[in-house]
Amino acid sequence: MAEEAEIAIESRLRNVGLRPTRQRIALGDLLFAKGDRHLTVEELHEEAVAAGVPVSLATVYNTLHQFTEAGLIRVLAVESTKTYFDTNVSDHHHFFVEGHNEVLDIPISNLTIDNLPEPPKGMEIAHVDVVIRLRRKQR
Repeated sequence: MAEEAEIAIESRLRNVGLRPTRQRIALGDLLFAKGDRHLTVEELHEEAVAAGVPVSLATVYNTLHQFTEAGLIRVLAVESTKTYFDTNVSDHHHFFVEGHNEVLDIPISNLTIDNLPEPPKGMEIAHVDVVIRLRRKQR
């Protein structure tokens, strides 16, 4: 891991109130070094193991949830059995390619959502997630 990247991740963690442990820095580097991504806990764990980062699946799970709570990433529940973590925290929506477990970003400018219901008293809409499911065309 390049020293500059490590310093950037460490600074990013400190800025959101997380202690920059070796494992958080290593996982942060894997998450953010490749640009915007959508990963499951298992996929990040596999990447960590392949990169020689000694980390358990439980630690990856806990770290991703800590990153989510700190606003570094966001959770995207696409299926009841799979949760993806999105490194792009800007307002945008997603395509999900069924059968391939692939998540693709839809820029917010390409989709307009109108006529949202009025939230219950004392509540406000925090975010709207749209997931459009795709499948390969049958010939």
